[in-house]
Amino acid sequence: MIRISPLRVIDQDGGQMGIMTVEDALAAAELKGLDLVEVAPTARPPVVRIMDYGKFKFEQAKAARAAKKKQHTVQMKEIKFRPGIDDHDFEFKCRHALEFLAEGNKVKVTMMFRGRQMAHPELGKVVLERVAEVLAEVGKIEQDPKLEGRNMTMLMTPK
Repeated sequence: MIRISPLRVIDQDGGQMGIMTVEDALAAAELKGLDLVEVAPTARPPVVRIMDYGKFKFEQAKAARAAKKKQHTVQMKEIKFRPGIDDHDFEFKCRHALEFLAEGNKVKVTMMFRGRQMAHPELGKVVLERVAEVLAEVGKIEQDPKLEGRNMTMLMTPK
């Protein structure tokens, strides 16, 4: 597939073999039982390298898999509250939310209303504002509290 001649040839150890024609470079690669791979096609003369192309592609795929394994995907965690939540329960759930935000995850804070609690959604909003105040040091509000049916939701992201 290499069309331009002459070429700057690099051997498998990284040493310079000099400038050669395409035929000479291919012969040198075949002599060693390896492939001739174009590394820098825009350079003048183009740079080619003698290497095992299959092994090279395998190493690249292996490095890509390792990088993918190390990357952190942001997950959505949800914590549910009720308007009449007790102080200890509130602190316990806020502690979990703090952990989630510290790990780099988003937190969806849901206020669930039942029956007559729907008559006073402002009580739920007060609790959500209290949650936002407690989590303010590690997270910020991405979506303000919004009433949707019987639930009021607020979305927080890590700072």
